Amino acid sequence: MMRYALYYIIIQLISCYTGNCQVANDTLRLSLREVVTMAKEKSIASRQASTVKETKYWQWRTYRSNYEPQLSLSGNLPGYSKTFTQVLQPDGTIQFQPIHNDNSSLNLSFSQSIAATGGTIYGTTQLQRFDDFDRNNILYNGVPYGIGYSQPLWQFNSLKWDKKIEPLKFDESKQAFIESMEQISFTASGYFFDLLLAQVNLQVAETNLLNTQNIQRIANEKLNLGKISKNEILQLQLEQLKARKAVGMAKRDMQIATLNLRSYTGLASTDRIVLELPAATIDMKVATEKVLGEAFENRSDAIAFTRRMAEARRDVAKARGQNGLNANLTANLGYSKSAATIEKIYHNPQDQQLVLLNFVIPILDWGRSKSRTKTAQANQQLIMYTVEQDKQIFTQQIVTQVTLFDMMRDQVVLTAEADSIASEKFQIAKDRYVLGNLSITDLSIAFQEKDQAKRDYISALRDFWGSYYQLRYLSLYDFEKDEKITYR
Repeated sequence: MMRYALYYIIIQLISCYTGNCQVANDTLRLSLREVVTMAKEKSIASRQASTVKETKYWQWRTYRSNYEPQLSLSGNLPGYSKTFTQVLQPDGTIQFQPIHNDNSSLNLSFSQSIAATGGTIYGTTQLQRFDDFDRNNILYNGVPYGIGYSQPLWQFNSLKWDKKIEPLKFDESKQAFIESMEQISFTASGYFFDLLLAQVNLQVAETNLLNTQNIQRIANEKLNLGKISKNEILQLQLEQLKARKAVGMAKRDMQIATLNLRSYTGLASTDRIVLELPAATIDMKVATEKVLGEAFENRSDAIAFTRRMAEARRDVAKARGQNGLNANLTANLGYSKSAATIEKIYHNPQDQQLVLLNFVIPILDWGRSKSRTKTAQANQQLIMYTVEQDKQIFTQQIVTQVTLFDMMRDQVVLTAEADSIASEKFQIAKDRYVLGNLSITDLSIAFQEKDQAKRDYISALRDFWGSYYQLRYLSLYDFEKDEKITYR
């Protein structure tokens, strides 16, 4: 009867472990994919990634505005002044004369940058009013309209280079956001398996405690019948103490793992969490060439390779643009007039023109200009070598991860088989001990092998799913759906 009771208890424990027993209403069951989705939606890490994405977007908008027409209104309203000012006399002396006036002005201007040349088209309309309170005099001055063009000559064109580099930065930031979300998936899966292993350890520890207690009762009956020695009873008592200690440690570890999972995923519910054992297989095919192709097309690192080389070429162009002749040509035309009233300013205004060429020619700089250019060229060469090395590392990392994924998939199958064998072996060992033809030492070994096989299986699952999410992160490609990973 004792043996049948023991079998009944074990069957009930196995049924609960496989999910056939009833769970209290305050228990929250979560799968691996649900935990990952929760982390992407509610975690602090996901909010940080979204904030960085928004920041990069507004930086992009700021860059785009540099190529749009700019309209501005400036002025001095009022420009009131009452003071003494120095006045140079014809004989070279200075006298301080009182002034009391208001010099107000308004200027409406627009400008448009030309990316191809680096020049700027601009236009303006101005109105100025001068009130002399000492002499009770009012005078107006204005520019009904004026238009001009300013063109740097033989200088570095930042607008042209920004047009090449800034779009790469923006595309890089968009892919970096997707990478951040996939990194969250990988991290969340780690917390999931931390808790899952803690729960399995607790279930194993409680099962072992129950088994040792029942075996202890059987051993006590055998001792009364003189079939076993006192030494075996003491060994069983020691195993029972170890089992109690293991239960306590497993409960502590599960509480810590639960807290970590709640904190990372942003789970506000206080319900007890029970994790579902994830599948040991995924319906997907992974080819190294496919992963590499998607990685070089989707990853921010791949975009960064192009961007870094473009920045190196820009720095060389900038160093060259700061050497030799630097000149700026400015030309404008329009109309202007001074009058006693506003209306007269716009009546038959006089034309005005301006042509101005500013230039700087270095005559003796002791090789500074040449040194700047050579330094930029050396840095460009260094960046080229560095990018080439980073590409090799990038490729090797992906090839290694594909290999690991295939290995982990095989490991899950092997450890699952080992877990099944160890469980069956333990059952046989336990039955043999009850029948009296197995030592307590061999039973203890069977205990340890069963527990280790279960932990090895969970660890294999962790490695398998970790490599799965790492593969998604490295390629930004969903191989289950056969499509690129995107987020809104």
